[in-house]
Amino acid sequence: MTTVQTRASEPITDARRWKALAVCLTAGFMTLLDTSIVNVALPSMERGLRATQADLSWVASGYALTYGLFLVPAGRLGDIRGRRETFIVGVTLFTITSAACGLAPAAGWLVLFRLLQGMAGGMIAPQSSGLIQQMFQGAERARAFAMFGSVVAVSTAVGPLAGGLLIEASGSWRWVFYVNLPIGVAVFAAALRLLPESPPKDAREGFDMPGVLLLGGGALTLMLPLVQEQAWHGRSKWALVPLAVVLLLSFWAWERRQGLRGRAPLIDLRLFTRRSFTCGALLSLVYFAGFTSVFFVYTLFLQNTLGYSALTAGLAAMPFAVGSAFAALAGGRLVVRYGRGLVVWGLSAVALGLLGTVAAVQLVPGTGVGWAAALPLLVAGIGSGLTVSPNTTLTLARVPVRRAGAAGGVLQTGQRVGSAAGIAAVGAVYFAHLANHGRATGALQLGLLTALVFVVAGLALAVADLREQTPEP
Repeated sequence: MTTVQTRASEPITDARRWKALAVCLTAGFMTLLDTSIVNVALPSMERGLRATQADLSWVASGYALTYGLFLVPAGRLGDIRGRRETFIVGVTLFTITSAACGLAPAAGWLVLFRLLQGMAGGMIAPQSSGLIQQMFQGAERARAFAMFGSVVAVSTAVGPLAGGLLIEASGSWRWVFYVNLPIGVAVFAAALRLLPESPPKDAREGFDMPGVLLLGGGALTLMLPLVQEQAWHGRSKWALVPLAVVLLLSFWAWERRQGLRGRAPLIDLRLFTRRSFTCGALLSLVYFAGFTSVFFVYTLFLQNTLGYSALTAGLAAMPFAVGSAFAALAGGRLVVRYGRGLVVWGLSAVALGLLGTVAAVQLVPGTGVGWAAALPLLVAGIGSGLTVSPNTTLTLARVPVRRAGAAGGVLQTGQRVGSAAGIAAVGAVYFAHLANHGRATGALQLGLLTALVFVVAGLALAVADLREQTPEP
């Protein structure tokens, strides 16, 4: 039986590594599922809590906001204080805040607990990618990241279905939060037993608090108008974007200064000298802007226009999730052989699938759209599985283990910013066409074509990286 020497004094056996990976993937699935599972529960929350549209907007998008804000600081905290400890604290807080969300007596309390739940989710996510870097090497690392990528892709896609099933079975929206309690307790117990120990104290470094504040302020002012695009009317919210640019440039200058002085930065800017990391992070940002926004407008169209139930709308999105899950596992094996070329093929399949979905909406009007779009969505899902998982592997493969948590946080922050930007852009196109022309079919088609623009941008990045022949630094 093979063993891997971790940063702790105790070696971790081969069998234990794969069990530890299962713990990380379960926690990742739980936190990412909560980004979309609440969408189908919003009407029930509105009736049960007398929530306003602003309240519902914060319940849906506030989680993504705080989740994204905590990714990089939490990743760095795990790097220097121990990924196991940070993971366990995050799981504990996530379980507690999930219970609090389910027990919320009023909309305001639900919004508050939802924000805290997002913070806890942001603590967990980068530890998973960091632990994969720590526990696996070579082809096994690619296989582990394939499983991780499968979880990322599938959890987002199955959220509406899971929410619909829970509401249908229980009759209450509160179970979309209560379902996390047994999962959280099981993950907590397994993490105590299986995850590798913390690094020794003499390996610990300082924490860059000014960097945390600058990055947090920049990310907040950038994401806030994006996640609240539908709730905040008028153009004044976009005045936050220039402020975000100033804060993020200040963060970059500060981190560069930290590096020149030999101090530990929040993000090692040398990561961006690696073509694989820079290209992969940008590709992830634009691709998530495309693929997550597809489900936003598609499920809205099915429920609000065609009268699908929450459960039926979730089932209509299942072909994408199924294709993505199986392709992601295959992608983990194939990426070692084909590299970025596999991502090019994956993005091409996503683009083809989205075009097929647009055609299905046009050719099969009425309630038959769900059946007509099943095959194109399956093709898009297969392409997504060959994109997310291999791109994650290629992006993080050459990152030093001691920076793995922060690097994973950067990658996932880009995914969250991309998701927010994509939903804002695609949603704006969808609602504007619906308001001006009253044709929901045309609105959906334009929304899907807007999502396709982001996918094609990712394809252009992948092709450019494929053509670049210079060796990695």
